[in-house]
Amino acid sequence: MSSIVQVQQELLGRMDQIKQAATGPTIAPASPFGVDGAVGVEKADGIHSVDAGNQDGFRTAFADVFNAVDAQQHKASAMAEAVDAGASDDLVGAMVESQKASVAFSALLQVRNKVTGAFEEVMRMPL
Repeated sequence: MSSIVQVQQELLGRMDQIKQAATGPTIAPASPFGVDGAVGVEKADGIHSVDAGNQDGFRTAFADVFNAVDAQQHKASAMAEAVDAGASDDLVGAMVESQKASVAFSALLQVRNKVTGAFEEVMRMPL
């Protein structure tokens, strides 16, 4: 039972890291002037008013979470394959790892849905 609580605590910790990365420096308002100082001239390779440090922190936090969930799923899959092949008789351990991977993936989907919903709400805001 303590392993489930531990997984929940790890997921909450990761979500707090994402929350802290998201609440870092704010996005500056867009300038009516382009990169060269001329009105309406901007490079097509990105928005220049976004703080690059905040963008990297958020991207890094999400990448870490995605990699952790992926690693958890691979570990669960490897343990299940070992039980299926007869190389291991730790069926309980394989099932616990499978449940950990399931909980981690469900939490990741919930975070994705919240982020998508927030993005859609921002897009609906009037200018």
